[in-house]
Amino acid sequence: MSNALVDHCLELLAPLGAVRARRMFGGHGLYIDELFIALIVFERLYLKVDASTQPAFKAAGCEPFVYMKPPRPPLRGDRPPEGERGNLGRPGISSGKNKPITVSYWTVPAEAMESPALMQPWARQAINAALRARAAKPTAARSRTRATTSKPKATPSRNRR
Repeated sequence: MSNALVDHCLELLAPLGAVRARRMFGGHGLYIDELFIALIVFERLYLKVDASTQPAFKAAGCEPFVYMKPPRPPLRGDRPPEGERGNLGRPGISSGKNKPITVSYWTVPAEAMESPALMQPWARQAINAALRARAAKPTAARSRTRATTSKPKATPSRNRR
């Protein structure tokens, strides 16, 4: 991973808030004001998108981040796929073919990589998408409240003395 690319991306995003990079996924995750908005993987910058921002990225010729889901190792008791009898001990035999996984991060237009001013509209869309995703997730406090209110109350036993 090129530190020059990470530094350049941090510079491009700096006008939008406190920006930092963190190593992850074999690349880097980028945060603005502690909001996760971007990935740098395979020497490319990918910004967060959602259903409302994806059409703009697609119209600009951007591409989604896609990776191949690796086959899982066989588990005890797995059966080989039809036609593969006798190969149960081979790694990955039980999961079938690799499947492409598309996540909600897309590349930016090439010109956006040239200056902070050209990056800002794209980064603002990523910030908005990340904020909407955060708002859609229940917070830990709300989750605890739901968990305690949804459990049936214990009733005392009738025959206890």
